[in-house]
Amino acid sequence: MNSPGQLRKEILSKRDRLTPQQIASLSARIEHSLLGRSEIKTAETLFIYVNFRSEVSTLGIINNLLEQGKQVAVPVTRVKEKRLDIVTIRDPGNDLVPRYCGIPEPREELVGKRRIAPQDVDIIILPGSVFDRRCGRFGYGGGYYDRLLSQIPAAKRIALAFDLQIVEELPLQDHDEVMDCVITEEETINNPLRLR
Repeated sequence: MNSPGQLRKEILSKRDRLTPQQIASLSARIEHSLLGRSEIKTAETLFIYVNFRSEVSTLGIINNLLEQGKQVAVPVTRVKEKRLDIVTIRDPGNDLVPRYCGIPEPREELVGKRRIAPQDVDIIILPGSVFDRRCGRFGYGGGYYDRLLSQIPAAKRIALAFDLQIVEELPLQDHDEVMDCVITEEETINNPLRLR
């Protein structure tokens, strides 16, 4: 079994080889599956990542949720404090600018006015590098999402990934948080232990 670091690198290198057209087409299928879910339709406040590099694209999802009148929040990375702030947005085109590592995040002046508590979030939609069939997740190595998830165990956790990011079983550690489900372009993998 490869080390977590090697596995992450190998899978991300595969994901980075997807063309922009492939990413757009596969992301559209994932978006369709996600938006059709009953818990998305009933949720009021959703926290979702803004895609970067070869991640599953989320801007279409964000715009769709905003059109439905949902409260949509996205992360602001706080490197010194090793945490994510949860900040609501209303207009991705105006509210987001490249910040940490070039990732689109809300402008700093919005953070003070629109930051919400983790406990206000109904559903978290998150990225990752590798997932397994038990809905285990490897992030990118910073632990930001694991720390956030540990604060809000009640929020539903949905990960978006391409099929090539799924392996049979990850060598998870105690701090690695598991998902309720992982949605790919091919299937939705549900975690039987977190069904509620």
